[in-house]
Amino acid sequence: MMEIESIAAIILAAGRSSRMGQFKMDLPWGQTTVIGQVVQVFVQAGVSEIVVVTGWARQRVEAAVHGLPARCVHNPRYAEDYMILSLQAGLRSLSSHASAALIALGDQPQIQPDIVRRVIEVYYQHRALIVAPSYQLRRGHPWLIDRRKWSDVLNLQPPDTPRDFLNAHQKEIEYAPVENDSVLRDLDTPEDYQRERPNPG
Repeated sequence: MMEIESIAAIILAAGRSSRMGQFKMDLPWGQTTVIGQVVQVFVQAGVSEIVVVTGWARQRVEAAVHGLPARCVHNPRYAEDYMILSLQAGLRSLSSHASAALIALGDQPQIQPDIVRRVIEVYYQHRALIVAPSYQLRRGHPWLIDRRKWSDVLNLQPPDTPRDFLNAHQKEIEYAPVENDSVLRDLDTPEDYQRERPNPG
């Protein structure tokens, strides 16, 4: 059995949803919401420490995850609109026994528990510093970063991005090939939401 109790998850949900035209984290998704579904994926994958980083519409995100086994951490610099600041806020909030962190997008409810478990499995197999799922050689989410590399992320400054960090550390990435493109898709526009949303009932 994998030692997933020492793996945490950071779900980035601080953005303003500008391309969607309305706030997307609490839009309906099946029997829950977009952000609620992302949290549930990590619960189903066996991840016990789940942090949701809030920013814009903080109270709505907190309400959407109320009752779920996740805690919210607020990015006080959310108005600067840099994802790296939310990632840093999430990392700083993790418990001391977390050996690695999965980094997920709050608008990616299509991700699947099996893919989360696959990323964790590759991490333990290789003791890799960074693990990323890949579909047809394209890197996706959620990716994983070992605690040994957290300081590298915490030392970054805007306008650096998580993508810049990954690009700069390509040689340290262990890839976990997956068989579907859910790791690449997110919900940026109303068309994305209507296309991806599960059928009611």
